[in-house]
Amino acid sequence: QVQLVESGGGLVQPGGSLRLSCVASPSSFDITTMGYYRQAPGKERELVAIIASGGTTLYDDSVKGRSTISRDNAKSTVYLQIDDLKPEDTAVYYCNVGRRWGEPYWGQGTQVTVSS
Repeated sequence: QVQLVESGGGLVQPGGSLRLSCVASPSSFDITTMGYYRQAPGKERELVAIIASGGTTLYDDSVKGRSTISRDNAKSTVYLQIDDLKPEDTAVYYCNVGRRWGEPYWGQGTQVTVSS
């Protein structure tokens, strides 16, 4: 059973940056896409960014231009950097790992709070 271990959340001032990381352990040939979703209080979970095994990326419009998603396939790790953070970026961020066979894996979530 693959588990996802997330790190990098916390309290950040507006305009600041953060880098989230998520490690899938043990590594698996079953893994396809890797990415992040987020859920703010009272809102539905939404896609933030996703990256395919070949490197193709997709970003939500809300973070496009100020975020970068990357992955290290050898380490089964995905990274999400968000710059120029805004209060509306405050949410619980969930790592999501797609699979060729079966439902995707989800991380436990990490809180990101953007506030002065």
